[in-house]
Amino acid sequence: MVVRASSTAGRGRRVTTALVGLLAAAHALATPAAATAQQPVGSCAWQFRSDSTVLNVAFPDVNATYWVLPYALAPGDSIELHGTYPAARYFSLNTYGTNFDTVDTLRDAQIAPDPGSGNPFADAAAEALPASARRWSATVVTGPADHARNEIAALPTGSPTAPAGFLIIRVYVPDDPASATGGVPLPDVTLHQGGRATPVPTCTSDFDPADYGSGPVERAAEAAVDRIVEGAASGAFPGNNPEATFVSPATTSGLFPNGDNKYIGAVLTYQPGRLVVVRGKAPTFPDTRAGEPVTAPGRQVRYWSMCQNDQVTPYPVVACAADFETAVDAEGWFTYVVAAPEDVPARATADPTVTVLPWGSTEVPKKTLLYRNMLPSDAFLPQSVQAAQGGDPAATMGPYYPRAAYCESSTFEAGGVAACLPGQ
Repeated sequence: MVVRASSTAGRGRRVTTALVGLLAAAHALATPAAATAQQPVGSCAWQFRSDSTVLNVAFPDVNATYWVLPYALAPGDSIELHGTYPAARYFSLNTYGTNFDTVDTLRDAQIAPDPGSGNPFADAAAEALPASARRWSATVVTGPADHARNEIAALPTGSPTAPAGFLIIRVYVPDDPASATGGVPLPDVTLHQGGRATPVPTCTSDFDPADYGSGPVERAAEAAVDRIVEGAASGAFPGNNPEATFVSPATTSGLFPNGDNKYIGAVLTYQPGRLVVVRGKAPTFPDTRAGEPVTAPGRQVRYWSMCQNDQVTPYPVVACAADFETAVDAEGWFTYVVAAPEDVPARATADPTVTVLPWGSTEVPKKTLLYRNMLPSDAFLPQSVQAAQGGDPAATMGPYYPRAAYCESSTFEAGGVAACLPGQ
């Protein structure tokens, strides 16, 4: 199986410009004049969309789409949301500060349905309900948030008056690949500020970087974005770790982290004629694209993936192979070959148990290969990426640890995985 790379060539400026617009919008909202504004930036909600082609930043997953709503809320203000549970593997609400770090997360199964509705992420029977009976409501609040009341905190403890932030909706693996939202509209938004309720219509088009200027304010915002993302990403996997070896990140702060995902990563360097081979045991998961319910019993994780990324600002994803896209052998083991097109051995493409991940641009000197686990079960937790955080994942994950090695393309062609990873 060969996984296609994201089409990111030539989009670096577009990605950075979109990020600049996002950060500038948040800073504009944080000004005193914005404290009494009656709606988020612009005149509509969910204007910023992030995926592998637009706003591809901070190591996203190709199988996820993110919609962003900047806000500025004074004490007592709130944002009211009304939505429909998507037909997808996972969705969540997440809030972040302008340092791109997590404030709070409220995931699908935690969001209680409206009266008369059902939640398919908590009740398999609700999957058969029409969209009109899969409704939910939630509130972004400035004070302490009670998840049992479908509340999510907008601001970290001790925030100044009327600070800015971002509300992000994540949707992973929609049942219909053509519908990033999971076949439902984005949530309706009502802004409650200064005792007034103002409905905010959903944007009919995404933010267009071409409409954004390049004056001193924009350049200052761009520099701020670069500092935040560069500082966070460069510190995640320090250079003193051995290459082609998966280790726990030092930190994921500043990279719009999702509390339901954890990662281990391996730094890679390109050399002509050389590839990377990765092998490990695949966790079980609910294959929603094949018709299984999210709530299928006995699954080890909600989702997992392997992603190749550029280790350069704005740290875009090159390509991912999600769990359902990854080939496994009869014993449930995966094998990845990460290589430039000219270095992919014929043996790799002919082997139905091998998944080929594209290297991406060979002009980018360093890559980061990320392996993520989402929401491990209690039984699987000790061998998950989550349990390995801050320690040595090779010592705790057992067969589920992805062992990797550089290998000459000719070596793989002659001897396959066994020649590149002896004993694996």
